[in-house]
Amino acid sequence: MELHPPATDTDATRPPGKRARNRLAVEAEILRVAREHLASDGAAALSLRAVARDLGMVSSGIYRYVESRDELLTRLIVDSYWSLATAVRAAHDAIPADDLDARWDAIGRALRAWALARPHDFALIYGSPVPDYEAPAERTEEPGTAVIVLLVALLDDVRRAARLADPDRLGIVAPRAEAVVGTLLDAPMFASTRLDAVTLTQGLAAWTLLLGAVTSEVFAQLGPLPDGNALFECLLAASRRCVIAPVGD
Repeated sequence: MELHPPATDTDATRPPGKRARNRLAVEAEILRVAREHLASDGAAALSLRAVARDLGMVSSGIYRYVESRDELLTRLIVDSYWSLATAVRAAHDAIPADDLDARWDAIGRALRAWALARPHDFALIYGSPVPDYEAPAERTEEPGTAVIVLLVALLDDVRRAARLADPDRLGIVAPRAEAVVGTLLDAPMFASTRLDAVTLTQGLAAWTLLLGAVTSEVFAQLGPLPDGNALFECLLAASRRCVIAPVGD
């Protein structure tokens, strides 16, 4: 799938005019300054007036580019999701398709590297919800699930290669898995796969462990760590073994 927003009128084959270029430049500056405010004040305190002030713009002028604080948050969220998805896809695609273990590890390491480099963007999309804000699903669902779509494809490749880990070792039983996640398989991302509820539950366990490893490090939930890299590699291997059996196992 494409790891960038759908084409818009500004994506025509001819270069945009001067007015369009100026608008894009201003919008990019608004996002840049808004990220600085995320870092210093947090998402809940994000203010269009404060962003306008830092840009040297009258407070009413910014509304020509961003109609509300919620709209600004949505743009930041969408941009962060696409940035993460692009980084993860690039790392994943550099690995040979038949090296399933390395593909999983590449996804995990790219997720961690992006989160550590952009902790405030990571907090925006994977941290606590912003009070009085609800992300519009029609704009955030595609970018927000881009990494998951990649993991689903990998999981289906693991199934095809007969490398799925034994779900019994995780205590996953079919009736419970079907009752809990069976309806999720109706989502379009699973249309071209043959994944069942048990395998999906394994994948969710692996993803939850991987995301939790990154979250605990970014938010320092475990306190100072003597070797964050070593701990992450241990948790990365554990998450991989939730879904991919060792060769010859």
